[in-house]
Amino acid sequence: MTWNDRFLDLFDRCVKRYRAGDTDFTGYYDAPADAALLAEIGYKPREFFDFVEDFCEEGSPSPSTALLVAAVRRDYFQVVMGGKPGERNLTASDIPTFGDELAGMAYLPRILAKAKAKLRGELDPDLMFGCGGDRAFLARSGGLHLADFLRQVWAADGDDGKIVTWIHAY
Repeated sequence: MTWNDRFLDLFDRCVKRYRAGDTDFTGYYDAPADAALLAEIGYKPREFFDFVEDFCEEGSPSPSTALLVAAVRRDYFQVVMGGKPGERNLTASDIPTFGDELAGMAYLPRILAKAKAKLRGELDPDLMFGCGGDRAFLARSGGLHLADFLRQVWAADGDDGKIVTWIHAY
């Protein structure tokens, strides 16, 4: 199986466990192959679980969206980071608030900080790139896709103005 098939298989198994009442993700990745997959794509166990939980509770993001986001993270992890984990841990107190603005867009500084940390694998387990607030911001910004936003942040290489331009052009 390729990594994407293994990802979707694991996602499906986790959804089944969650829907069966097992909401403690710490037991979800008992198989060595599951832990190996997470390591291969640069994911933390909670990071994977957050997409499962939101899908089960809110119906979004879909498994395909979770896969596309993971593909961006995996590519960044392998290409830019050389397969080595990030060194920091961005916490809620480190990121802009919900009302902070960039170019007149509330929430943009927050989602940018989370996207950059997501790429590096440095989000605190209590933060999620792709949470309901992120999805609402992207919907208000023209229906942007989570994975597209993440790729644009990677391509902008720290130039937030490029992200603003992309959002306005979308």
